[in-house]
Amino acid sequence: MLKKGVKLYSILTGSCPKCHMESMYVERNPYRLVSLFKMHERCSHCGTKYKMEPSFFYGAMYVSYAVGIAFAVAAFVISFLIFGASLLQTFISIIGTLIVFLPVIIRLSRNIWINFFIHYDPSLLRKTHASQNAS
Repeated sequence: MLKKGVKLYSILTGSCPKCHMESMYVERNPYRLVSLFKMHERCSHCGTKYKMEPSFFYGAMYVSYAVGIAFAVAAFVISFLIFGASLLQTFISIIGTLIVFLPVIIRLSRNIWINFFIHYDPSLLRKTHASQNAS
């Protein structure tokens, strides 16, 4: 489905945007709320520093707004247009969706934000395979 080297792969899996070899997060499950924001300092494969500056991920709040709107619109379409729910039920389903998917929205927005600034380097994948084949 998604192959390494595609930006969407890094965004959806939370993997390193430069080499796509490991997760940026200490805990892959976003619903473990204690470690929702805990990230590795650097990628162990390519050495990419994830937090380029102290307030780097503040920009992800803007992306989070857009991702939250997308989830809300999806909840509206599903509940109101497909299931024919009342406006109150639709409102409740939108609020419920945003609450349930909040950790996913936070992680997705961070992944999208870092992928704006760091781009995939296919030479890193070749170097990794070459070093594995040599051993």
